[in-house]
Amino acid sequence: MEKVDFYVHGYFKLNFLGADVYITTTHVCLAIVMAILIIFAIVANRKIKKADPTKPPKGFVNILELLVETVDNLVLGNMGKTLAPRFKNYIGVLFTLIIVCNLSGLFGLRPPTADYGVTLPLALITFAMIQYQGVKWNAKGKFKGLFEPFFLFLPVNIISELATPVSLSLRLFANILSGTMMMGLIYGLLPKLALIGWPAALHGYLDVFAGALQAYVFAMLTMVFVKNATELED
Repeated sequence: MEKVDFYVHGYFKLNFLGADVYITTTHVCLAIVMAILIIFAIVANRKIKKADPTKPPKGFVNILELLVETVDNLVLGNMGKTLAPRFKNYIGVLFTLIIVCNLSGLFGLRPPTADYGVTLPLALITFAMIQYQGVKWNAKGKFKGLFEPFFLFLPVNIISELATPVSLSLRLFANILSGTMMMGLIYGLLPKLALIGWPAALHGYLDVFAGALQAYVFAMLTMVFVKNATELED
């Protein structure tokens, strides 16, 4: 029986403002994911520039066009004509980053989203957007809502607002971490002969299905929360 390994390792230590900071598996895996996305973006940009705009897109360019149209329509359907042009790029990048992080477990990496230090900043960015857009488009309603149904509910409403980034980050983090831990236990506790074939089905569910679902849920909630904060009617 092998030792159970959840793939959390510290590689080397840095001194930052007098404090010891460790470069861990999460940093390395996140750097690999970012490198993959940057390379993909560069290749996609060159392919699009070389494509003939007078002819129907083919192959890789056609796939890119399909993906962009899908994201644009999804954002438009959830955020409306006013907000969609402002947020379609962000939602597209957010969804792509999260789903690639979630799927990285298929290739032997530890999903960066299994670390709360990754999911919390993403949720805080969304939270900042919710507050900013709410004040920008509906300042009166935003502040009035903190005192509804009457002023004694102010602490409750503030806690409700602060719960948004916590619930967003914990949902993504817990789902991906649980899958990572389950696979770590399976590979660590079972003998080699018992690991032939069937773990692929678990990877299909925990990495592919759950990973894609959680990326979609995070992006969808981001759109819904921002839209609700503005109270815009398109």
